[in-house]
Amino acid sequence: MRVVVVGAGIAGASAAFHLTELGVEVFLIDNNAPGRATLAGAGIVCPWLSHTQDPRYETLALAAVRYYPKLAKELAASGENDVDYDLVGGLVVGHSAKELDPVVRRLQKYLQLGIEEVGKVRLLRVGEPRELFPYLDPELAGVYLTGAARVSGESFRIGLLNAARKAGARQLSGTAALRQSGNAVIGVEVAEEFIAADAVIVAAGAWSAELLRALNLQLAVEPQRGQIVHLKVAEANTEALPVIVPVLSDYYMLGFRNSRILMGATRESGSGFDFRPTAGGVAKVLEEGLQIAPGLKSATLEEVRVGFRPMSGDGLPLFGSLASTAGLVVATGLGRYGLTLGPYVGLLAAQLVVGQTPSSDCSCFRPDRQI
Repeated sequence: MRVVVVGAGIAGASAAFHLTELGVEVFLIDNNAPGRATLAGAGIVCPWLSHTQDPRYETLALAAVRYYPKLAKELAASGENDVDYDLVGGLVVGHSAKELDPVVRRLQKYLQLGIEEVGKVRLLRVGEPRELFPYLDPELAGVYLTGAARVSGESFRIGLLNAARKAGARQLSGTAALRQSGNAVIGVEVAEEFIAADAVIVAAGAWSAELLRALNLQLAVEPQRGQIVHLKVAEANTEALPVIVPVLSDYYMLGFRNSRILMGATRESGSGFDFRPTAGGVAKVLEEGLQIAPGLKSATLEEVRVGFRPMSGDGLPLFGSLASTAGLVVATGLGRYGLTLGPYVGLLAAQLVVGQTPSSDCSCFRPDRQI
């Protein structure tokens, strides 16, 4: 069997890797357009505190969280040892225990349901969060949970791609065009080369709608620009810091290797594919971030990254086959939770395209559903 995967973000890279494990001949195509969400995204894996509480999303996200450590071990076994995934714990901060009480109740509900991945939960008095994340305002209280993870999406994506290529996958650069015969997709054209395929997986993020539009197929996904600020600090052990989870606001903070702290992010719907970092966007991120972490005012502004989240019309993934078109699987619309869901959705896409029953029931996410 031959499958073409269009899009080499974290979901597409995962699909390619898992297809090679299933013995499939794989071609992976990507045009390397600027604004890949995987590169720009921060990488907080903590779905119990996500803004989306739809039970369909929660079921998928919990399965994705459970799959992450297994996949990281698989990549390490294949020689990919630079994948940056670590259980560092998470912090929600606020000005009082009363303000944080709904967060505690929410986490306790998950623990009562037997979801052990949440980890241990404790309420921190005013001043205690700063002991864990030294740049925070000393007047903040907090809720700490041990189950939150931090992942470098780009390191994970590269690890998946390397492992897929070692297993025989071919990676091509260029703009893909789907080719159809009757009501079936029969392959992809790229750089004036036609690659016949038994099936095609479209995992091109916010660009997926444009690919399908050429086949007169409508996909309810559009780009949402996110601007993320990278700061450089003097301390060396920033990768051990807990993630600051955005529950009481839309803004987060987390540390990575090499004395780097990320602060973000804007959520700019209707942005189109405008790749510019803007003064207003950066100012808003810094305003929100420095309000809770004034200790970062003297940090060096190292970089601003811009990415396009693939946002669906109802905020849920667009995943599965299309009733009108054979030989096509869509895996996009992961929105702000792409780095949580992407590796697992790639597995499900690979299973679906080879005719296996997916590890999770994703029928509710069909890309041609009414939105």
